[in-house]
Amino acid sequence: MTPEARLAQLGLQLEPPAPAVARYVGAVAIGGLLFVSGHGPFRAGDFVFKGKLGRDLDVETGQQAARLVALNMLSTIKATIGELDRVKRVVKLLILVNSMPDFTEQHRVANGASELLIDVFGQERGPHARSAIGVPTLPFGIAVEIEGVFALDVR
Repeated sequence: MTPEARLAQLGLQLEPPAPAVARYVGAVAIGGLLFVSGHGPFRAGDFVFKGKLGRDLDVETGQQAARLVALNMLSTIKATIGELDRVKRVVKLLILVNSMPDFTEQHRVANGASELLIDVFGQERGPHARSAIGVPTLPFGIAVEIEGVFALDVR
């Protein structure tokens, strides 16, 4: 089953990629790797899931934010390489969680993104290396930002 078919099976649709908010591009492919810029929880033309984990948002809400960010990354990937089936492997994610100093559940928040990517790419291509880091602030006050590296089928 293709990743697009898995998305449909999950009842998920890709929105158009979010526009860049500064001087960068959403993704760069080089040497069989795709480097995806930091993405936030963008939906219907605006950033959602704003606030700090451990103060404004709980872990479950943070997971929902991370899942949306992963979905937004998939949109950028598809727009960049044409079809998600060209992803041979999810290699690495860096997940930044806007959180209070005493919040220690960044790894659980990050699972929202990791689980979606495993659901979409399957057990062979989806599992990945990952870092989940708490940060004091993120652009626009968003709760989660994620960047990633993906191995591509070079045709």
